[in-house]
Amino acid sequence: MQKTALLAGATGLVGSQLLPLLLASGRYNRVIVVGRRPVPLVHPKLVQRILPFDQLEAHRLQLIADDVFCCLGTTLRQAGSREAFYRVDYLYVVTLAALTAANFAAQLLVVSALGASAASRFYYNRVKGEMEEALRPLPFRAVHFFRPSLLLGPRSEKRLGEQLGAVVLGALRPVLVGPLRQYRAMEAAAVARAMLHAAEQDTSGIHVHLSGSMGQKAAN
Repeated sequence: MQKTALLAGATGLVGSQLLPLLLASGRYNRVIVVGRRPVPLVHPKLVQRILPFDQLEAHRLQLIADDVFCCLGTTLRQAGSREAFYRVDYLYVVTLAALTAANFAAQLLVVSALGASAASRFYYNRVKGEMEEALRPLPFRAVHFFRPSLLLGPRSEKRLGEQLGAVVLGALRPVLVGPLRQYRAMEAAAVARAMLHAAEQDTSGIHVHLSGSMGQKAAN
């Protein structure tokens, strides 16, 4: 039986790569995109829900799906403050997950970050870790956390720090082997492919995917 996918963050770096994969997949006959603005795409499978994320509770009946893909995320610089960052990367993600779990979604697949830990000294990684901790008890059959290192791909804005990071990690790539593979920079398209691959396995439990394993799965 074909399923329904729900995607939040379809205009972001990973989400924009994931959306066409979901639409092309024979697994899904319906793909719901939730966002603040529409994606410039028309497709027979595509259903667009233009919703403010701070009002998701009022629209919970529009959030019914089998597999939920959450690619929401920002940076402290983009958000403008810690409070705004927390709202996007924690509150919106946890609220979406809780509502879709209550609607009996089977799987949740979330883009997190390398180093995510509720005990981290770094605010960004701490919020990501707290987000993961909040999602683990929810009654999904399976929860997948994707923790890429530096993400590469087409962005609407240039980020000097990330450009420099990509150059450095690119130079170090030959020595980032074995346990160090997780620190390799990774194309957003590869993360998207890994997310769909994980959903297709229909597993159960909590799963954490690092850059090394994501790259291998994306190549399959």
